[in-house]
Parts: sequence; structure tokens; C-alpha cells
Amino acid sequence: MGKKTFRAALNEALHQEMAADPRVVVFGEDVTGGTGGDGEQDAWGGAFGVTKGLLGAYGRKRVLDTPITESAFVGAAAGAALTGLRPVVEIMFVDFIGVCLDQVMNQAAKFRYMFGGKTRCPMVLRATFGAGARSASQHSQALYPLFTHIPGLKVVIPSNPSDAKGLLIQAIRDDDPVIFLEHKMLYDEAGEVSDQPFTVPFGEARILRDGKDATIIAFGRMVGRAEEAARMLSAEGIKVSVIDPRTTSPLDTETILEFAEETGRVIVVDEASPRCGMAADIASLVAEQAFGALKAPIYKVTPPHTPVPYAPSLEDAYLPDAARIAATVRRSMAYKGKS
Repeated sequence: MGKKTFRAALNEALHQEMAADPRVVVFGEDVTGGTGGDGEQDAWGGAFGVTKGLLGAYGRKRVLDTPITESAFVGAAAGAALTGLRPVVEIMFVDFIGVCLDQVMNQAAKFRYMFGGKTRCPMVLRATFGAGARSASQHSQALYPLFTHIPGLKVVIPSNPSDAKGLLIQAIRDDDPVIFLEHKMLYDEAGEVSDQPFTVPFGEARILRDGKDATIIAFGRMVGRAEEAARMLSAEGIKVSVIDPRTTSPLDTETILEFAEETGRVIVVDEASPRCGMAADIASLVAEQAFGALKAPIYKVTPPHTPVPYAPSLEDAYLPDAARIAATVRRSMAYKGKS
């Protein structure tokens, strides 16, 4: 067990799985430093440094720099998965999924169904997401609700280094296509991570806090902000539970409903757009299956329904923060119902 950054934990997972299984290959733009460039190969290891060292360890037959054409290399990875390889595909920013959505939505997600369960598509699509890096609206979206909507895909959103490693190893070993989303603002976050390979099962939420007054459900980077809000509220005598679902498909509905029924107050913190997002989905789930236990309305803490701003002050205001989450919990606690 050692302290590792989110980035290092992902890198370690890739190294360990490639060493253990020769079928694991890596595709993506600049994952080796840029084919044909004059600079040192593998000098950084991809745009965000996650693939550093893979080229030297496993060579160009297993670590492939691709042209800037997501439709081609995602389609190639889907085909490779059908033939027995286990490709891990890197898309620099999840916003670029529009270029290859057909390959993901109409091909990889459908293979098992289209061929009557006689084939598998063990492909992992890694991509960065999220606001906060001053990258403007075309590089900052949280599109996990889009993938969650598509049957046949598994969708993973780690919030800490240990989960990042365990969930990525689980994703690589899974026989279905997995969308693995890494918040770019978490790469330098550090935490305790086992040195040995391990897996974190899909569909099992992580319980960060167990409090009796309210339940906060949050995803990705928002988990840390929910924890911060919980600490603020604890100083005021308000004890909240904090739940990180870790995967949106499959979703741990059992844990969500259990805590909703125990506390009677539910606040969902979601960096995605509020329309048809995970906050709306979970609010619907709780309203339908735990309505009788609720002591207050289900509250959603999300950005506004706008593109991510580029101006730093506007981007900061766009994102939910701990103060806003705490204020929403207080609003829930103060709810007395209609007279």
C-alpha cells in the first residue's frame, strides 16, 4: 500500500493488466508521444500522462498512436475486441465522442445483442471529462448521462485514486464495452492505493459517511465537494450520509433507496446538465420507490442548463460547490411541508 496520485493509479493499473494479459492493447492519439514527431517518444505518456512507460515496456504492437480520427480508431478497437483482443482506447476529451458515437452507440454497445450473445466486446473507452480546467465548453462537458442512456454500455466514474485503479482493472477484465470517465481535475489528487492488482466491482456504491439526517449522492469530482459540505454541516450538528455510486450503469439502486428510506432527505449532486441527467434519474428513482419515506422534496444540485463557460469566474460559478451543497441540505432540513 502506498500513496499515489489518481494519474499514477491509472498508469499502474494499465501496466499490471498489460503485463498479466497479452491481449490487452492501448489505442489513442499521442499515447506514445506522437508518431512521426521529432521529440522523445513516450516523453510524457499521452496528453495527460496516464500511458507513460507503456511503449517501452510493451512495444508498438501493443501501444498504438493513432491518427486524429476517433471514428477510425474506436471502430478499429471495437473490431479488435470482437476478434479476441482487449483494447483500451483513449479519447483525450469525452466531448469528442460525437465524432465516433456511431461506433460506440450502434456498434460496440449492440454486438452482444445483435449476435444473440455469441460474441463479446471487451473494450474500454477512457476519456477525460468535467469543468474546472479553463478548457471551454468543447472540452469540459460531463456526458455520462448520455452513455448511461445507451443499453449495452457500462459506465464508470471513479472519484479517488484507489477506485480509479480497481475500477480500471475491473473494466479491462470485463467482457462488455465500458466507458471509463476520468475527471481531469482529479489527476493530481493523491490517496492510499494497493500496490497489488485488485478490482472494484461494478454496481456497488461507496459509502463515505453514514449520517441520520440526510443523504447526499454525488459523482466524480463532486464527491469531494459533497464530503466538504458534510464536514461543514457536521460542525452545525447535521449528520449526513455521502454516497458515491462509482458506476451509473449498472447503478446501485439498492443502496440509494436504503439510505433514502433511512434519512428521508435526498440531495443529488451532479456535474452534468440538469435536463435528463443523473440527478434527474435518481430523483425519479427515489420518488417512485421511496416516496413514503421522504420528509422533504428531493433536491438537485447541478450546473445551469448552459454550455460550460470559459471565463474563470463564470466557470467557478457554474459548478456546484460545498457551500451550495450545504445550503441545499439546510433547505431540506428546514422543510416543513405545505400548511
